[in-house]
Amino acid sequence: MANTEAALKEALTSIEGATGVALVDYTSGMALGTMGGSKTFDLNVAAAGNTDVIRAKMRTMEHLGLKSEIEDVLITLTNQYHLIRLLKGRGGNGLFLYLVLDSGRANLAMARHQLKRIEQDLEV
Repeated sequence: MANTEAALKEALTSIEGATGVALVDYTSGMALGTMGGSKTFDLNVAAAGNTDVIRAKMRTMEHLGLKSEIEDVLITLTNQYHLIRLLKGRGGNGLFLYLVLDSGRANLAMARHQLKRIEQDLEV
C-alpha cells in the first residue's frame, strides 16, 4: 500500500511523459497532493477546473439514467494528454488522480494501465 506522496512520486517518475500529477477531492475541488507542473502550469488550478469536468459528467450520466461508473476521462490537447482517474474503494470515494502527459513522449495505453495499478496500491 502506498501513501499519497509515494503514489504521486511513482506516477511522475514511472509513467513515460508524465509532467504533473495530483490527487484531487472533487467534492471540494481541492488538491490533496501535487507533484510536477511548472510556473506556467499550476496543478492546483487544473485540479479545481477538472473537478467541474467530473461533476458535469456525473450530472449528465444521472440525467441519462446511466448506471455505469466512470473509470477515467481523457482530454487531448495539441501537445498534452490530461487523464483523470476516479478512485474506487478504500476511502477513495470523491477522489481522482489527475495526470498530465506530454503527448509527444507518452504512451497513452501504458499510462492508463500504470495509473490504474497506482490507484489500486494507493491507501488514502
